[in-house]
Amino acid sequence: MLRQSLLALASAALALGSPVARSEPISCRAPMPDPTLPTTGGAAELPPVPQGLELKLIALGLGIQNYTCASVGAAAESTGALAMFYDISLLYPGSGPGSLSAEKFSQLPAFALNHHDVPLRFNDSADGRVDASSPGASLKRPFTRAAPLDLGEYGALPFLGHHFFNTDGAPTFILQRGSFNIVAAKKAAVPPPGSSDPGPMGTGAVAWLALDATSNSRGATLVYRVETAGGNSHGCSRAAGQDSTSYAAQYWFYGPV
Repeated sequence: MLRQSLLALASAALALGSPVARSEPISCRAPMPDPTLPTTGGAAELPPVPQGLELKLIALGLGIQNYTCASVGAAAESTGALAMFYDISLLYPGSGPGSLSAEKFSQLPAFALNHHDVPLRFNDSADGRVDASSPGASLKRPFTRAAPLDLGEYGALPFLGHHFFNTDGAPTFILQRGSFNIVAAKKAAVPPPGSSDPGPMGTGAVAWLALDATSNSRGATLVYRVETAGGNSHGCSRAAGQDSTSYAAQYWFYGPV
């Protein structure tokens, strides 16, 4: 059942995009300014962007991180994520009249997580859940309709696509109706800054990541997850079962010049 559901996710991700909700095609845009990939400021940093790659897209991901607690007291094991993605490239400081200050841009994931519902469909039942207040996403139709994300003072963020884990457990991104179709593998991970937003339930921010795209991917070859907010497990101290925690993050996509 789970494998069938994951296969359905990939098909749905390609089919759900709406021409009205999509952002302007990447190829039609004026060149972006020279954005600087965020750093944690700590002892460990993600590897730098290799020469020969350029920034293709900056996205906001808003969704859930999933975990399994095999038993009470066990360590929570990550089982993937589900998220809707929105284009924030033109909000980068200096990108144009609608761009944000550096502070507001870095805080965008935390603002979205704390001021907007997670745009997914959730199960009604709390059976088998570690935390009854944190239901899992629907296995059949987890994604809501393709539409801009209204963030009030930040404006309406254009819809980009979906993020999920495929049947092999690999992080997958299908954006711009498939013009970005990326299956990735973790290259590096570092702890988030101590000042990162812990999320509505106070579980803490998930790690920052660098992800290498596999050879069959399209649109980008390297993805960074930065400026994370929330997403850590509730822990396994109270119950065994499945767990989901809301999170948001910036995703920076790089590809050949």
